[in-house]
Amino acid sequence: MIRDIMKRVALFASLLIVATVFVHCSNQNNEQFYRDEIAKIISDAQVPLIQLEYISPEERISLQVENPAFYDSLKIASAEPATPQPAIFQAASLSKVVFAYIVMKLYEDGQIDLDKPICEYTDIDRFADKERARLLTPRIVLNHRTGLPNWSASPSSAEWPTSTIEFKFATDSCFGYSGEGFAFLQRAVEAIKGKDIDAIAKEIVFDPLGMEYSSYSWLPIYDTLTVDGYNKSGENRGKGRHPRANVGYTLRTCAADYSKFVQALLNGTGLKPETFDVMFQTNSGQAFRYRDNNRDCDNKIAWAMGIGTEDNATHGKILWHWGDNGSFKALFLVIPSEQKTLVYFTNSAHGHDIINPLTALLLKDPIPLTVSDWINKK
Repeated sequence: MIRDIMKRVALFASLLIVATVFVHCSNQNNEQFYRDEIAKIISDAQVPLIQLEYISPEERISLQVENPAFYDSLKIASAEPATPQPAIFQAASLSKVVFAYIVMKLYEDGQIDLDKPICEYTDIDRFADKERARLLTPRIVLNHRTGLPNWSASPSSAEWPTSTIEFKFATDSCFGYSGEGFAFLQRAVEAIKGKDIDAIAKEIVFDPLGMEYSSYSWLPIYDTLTVDGYNKSGENRGKGRHPRANVGYTLRTCAADYSKFVQALLNGTGLKPETFDVMFQTNSGQAFRYRDNNRDCDNKIAWAMGIGTEDNATHGKILWHWGDNGSFKALFLVIPSEQKTLVYFTNSAHGHDIINPLTALLLKDPIPLTVSDWINKK
């Protein structure tokens, strides 16, 4: 289905060029309206700053909106950098989707086998159960069916690189979200390519797509451009300098950069159509986020290769992923049937409280998406 939609995108490319002209004019007329509405949304949610890119055939909205009352209440200066360059946010788990794209590129080029044990590419020293570790494959990792915990220890801690990894449940038995599995696969990809993940990401994603502000490791420009994050009590938790590049959570970027990547997912850029078919095929079954609490929203959510999906009655298949690094929250949506994409980043633990009002505003649909309950409902 998604592949057919992508083919139709190519057929109507000339019409979209015409639409781009309309979009430019439309944005000039509507930017202040959206800025005002989004300012109300983040003010109500106590979010200090949002950066957003929304693209549809009718309009393109590219905004950074600050909640000045939040900063005034703390008696601190604005978060926006005093440069023409964009503010930089932690992308959190949106890091994983870029990595999944990289793995699919290696698969397409015959450099990695999605069903070959990862232990044939790298070591399994940290795993307590070596026999079960030998069952792990790239496909199982990307589908979040490893049976592993999210993390064996805090991934930014000094002890994490040598911490023992224990299995929580049987491998490939059910969905179970795991950053640990992605970090394991990262080591395999680095071994295959003979270089670190940032060099690989620049080669396959960042340079081809023009994502000049994106990196899994800290860049010098981040010293001035990266914003501080705030917890639910409004306390400043800082920028969060991660000690090592980790594809599970350390990507830093801006909405304009990440939107280029999301547009690549929509338009089929950089990978063959059949590779995208494999990437977007759901294999996880229902994505029960909490093993002891099967919620109604879990019935409409599944996982493909490193990316979530929602079956939506109005909008059809939605591709999505959320990011949550505590004081940094992010989300992207791809709606292939409507040629719409949304990316937003916030520097607040309240950053997912805005999903429903934001999607209602931009999609012009008051019915909440299931992803909001999946992310927020306990």
